[in-house]
Amino acid sequence: MPLLPKRRGIELALLVGAVLISVCGYVVVGLARGHALPGGAVRYGAGLGALALLAHLAVRFRAPYADPLLLPTAVLLNGLGLVLIFRLDLETPADHAAPTQLMWSTVGVGLFIMVVVLLRDHRMLQRYAYVCAALALLLMAAPILFPAINGAKIWIRIAGFSIQPGEFAKVLITVFFAAYLAANRSALAHTGRRMGRLRLPTGRVLGPIVAIWLISVAVLVLERDLGTSLLFFAIFVVLLYVATGRTGWIAVGLVLAGVGAAAVGTLEPHVHSRVEDWQHPFAGIAAGRGPGQLAQSLFAFAAGGMLGTGLGQGHSSLIGFAMKSDFILATFGEELGLAGLTALFLLYALLVARGYRAALGLRDPFGSLLAVGLAALPALQVFVIAGGVTGLIPLTGMAMPFLAQGGSSVVTNWIIIALLLRISDRARTPRPEGNGIRVGNGTGGSAGSRGMASPARSQGAHTAGRDAGFGAGSWVAGFLKPTRSQDRTRSQDQMRSQGRTELQARTQAQALTQARGQTQAQGPTQSKGRPEAQAQTHSKARPQAQDRPPATPPPAAADDAPSPEAGR
Repeated sequence: MPLLPKRRGIELALLVGAVLISVCGYVVVGLARGHALPGGAVRYGAGLGALALLAHLAVRFRAPYADPLLLPTAVLLNGLGLVLIFRLDLETPADHAAPTQLMWSTVGVGLFIMVVVLLRDHRMLQRYAYVCAALALLLMAAPILFPAINGAKIWIRIAGFSIQPGEFAKVLITVFFAAYLAANRSALAHTGRRMGRLRLPTGRVLGPIVAIWLISVAVLVLERDLGTSLLFFAIFVVLLYVATGRTGWIAVGLVLAGVGAAAVGTLEPHVHSRVEDWQHPFAGIAAGRGPGQLAQSLFAFAAGGMLGTGLGQGHSSLIGFAMKSDFILATFGEELGLAGLTALFLLYALLVARGYRAALGLRDPFGSLLAVGLAALPALQVFVIAGGVTGLIPLTGMAMPFLAQGGSSVVTNWIIIALLLRISDRARTPRPEGNGIRVGNGTGGSAGSRGMASPARSQGAHTAGRDAGFGAGSWVAGFLKPTRSQDRTRSQDQMRSQGRTELQARTQAQALTQARGQTQAQGPTQSKGRPEAQAQTHSKARPQAQDRPPATPPPAAADDAPSPEAGR
């Protein structure tokens, strides 16, 4: 309990810092564009601060042992996203998206609080795995019935609001994948033939991955949504590798993803146009039509340089209609430079790393896989989006987590943070184990902080990693360190066990001595002339009894006494 106030106090201090950084960014944008303090700075700071405080109170009272870094990181990313959207609103006076984004952030924090308060144990989700799968498929299929927007059928427009159901489907499908792999990871771990250094899976267990591949290709063809299809398939392959530890699944996943993307990219016109833009980003300039969106994005990154042009002093309006969503990272790179991009990616890396740390602290396979999947979602999104706007891979139309405009995206990301906080609270909560109290593994320091691990500790860590469902196995086992209370408990158990062993050895030695005395009293002629044999028997019987005590002492009878020949 002494760690509880300190942990939540650290979280509160970091939240104050995150809100202050966001408000300072808001003020800097107003000064750069209008040479005056923006009128909504106070309202913006009060609104973001109130949301952060409500989320903190929910975590403090309902998940007191949760990771103290997850919530401040999410608040800072959300605040920076609101600052960037407000800055881009100044380029488009007819379209003010910042107030709407703040409203959706409020909805997201509300759902965050509901998940933290109502979901007491993440393992409850495992019971509804197939319900989650059915809902996910329904949500992904729903946009097919609606008209396409910007060439893709990923939106549902109702009463003036646009909803992207694929954002909610990715959380549900992650729950299903975690439950399925936790129950079937042993069967999926079997391998067949070898191809070089790879162990390929057998044909019998290829069914699940082929089915998931076909569904992702169907989503890509019917909805023309490269981002959702890629994320849908990638998260399954990642969880499959973590659950089984077989590199063959990675190879099969890459091959199937490449085949599907190449086929659809050639046959589907909308996806084909994106591939063409990726291969020839400056074709519009050569044809006299001017630079396209990808070319403008590359120019923005080049103009930013190392330190950027400064908040509010870029030329993001040249990118076009998607500057607040798909290409908002280009605005960030132009105005804050490579240094700002590095800091942003470190924030995302911190978010993902804390999610993985929560997974390492759990013992149930479902919770471990769920935490890995939820943490991998923003990691994959950041890679796909950053790769698209920098020309590394084709554009996918996905939203940067917390940063880009999009109500469905920000709400879903807050739900992900809530689930990770609930899982981390479960992993860190003290629980009884043996004769002591074990504190969750997430509070420990580095592996080298207490010297080299003993073989028993290494074996225990390996067993814990295996029981947690990580087939990728030994590389995560080093983080599963026993805490100080667990070390004390183990030391006490070892001392008691050693004392019992010594007592049994002394008892056995006394019994053997008594047996030899009775033997000498009944038949002294058997050992006459052989004093050296008796000495050898006496000297060898005692250490043998001490080294390997039997379960029960033998009866002290003359027939059971050791023969003098045993000394030889």
